[in-house]
Amino acid sequence: MNGNGNEPQEELQLIRRAKRGDVKAFSQLYAGIYTDLYKFALYTLRHRQDAEDAVSETVMTAWEKAGRLRKEESFRSWMFTILNNQCRKILRQQKRTTGTPEQGNENPEMEKKLCSEPDYAGQHDVRAAFGALEEEERIIVAFSVFGGYQSEEIGRMTGCNPATVRSKKKRALEKMRKFIDPEE
Repeated sequence: MNGNGNEPQEELQLIRRAKRGDVKAFSQLYAGIYTDLYKFALYTLRHRQDAEDAVSETVMTAWEKAGRLRKEESFRSWMFTILNNQCRKILRQQKRTTGTPEQGNENPEMEKKLCSEPDYAGQHDVRAAFGALEEEERIIVAFSVFGGYQSEEIGRMTGCNPATVRSKKKRALEKMRKFIDPEE
């Protein structure tokens, strides 16, 4: 996606081919968005296996329904909407099974491997703060941070009013700030 909101012509051509059942075109589109999808799922679900499952289900669903995509320029948000639904489904299943959503990974070594970015001071604090948010707050922050979406787009994907998205995002970021630096 480029800065002015228009998809590059090459990507639009890939989307058109994918809609007609071209597996290679769909694979190229998926390869370009996989990292963002995975990060969104990992930070939302907090478990590597659950994130991988959510992304896999998203890709299968998107492939099956690619022909139904109405607005080709909305491919990325369409994929994130499917992923959001998959993540919510997994969180509901966790709630039914355990009574509460799964908490963060207890294995610090595994925790380190979950994020492909270089380790830096405070990374654990940020992830712990993100994990402390409520499900809806995590989804809104993840759409904003990993997906790069604006409040209007997040509102369409989550079914919330854009003003509500902005206020929930602001409160969520404030909670994270207080979690990371309680003295601030």
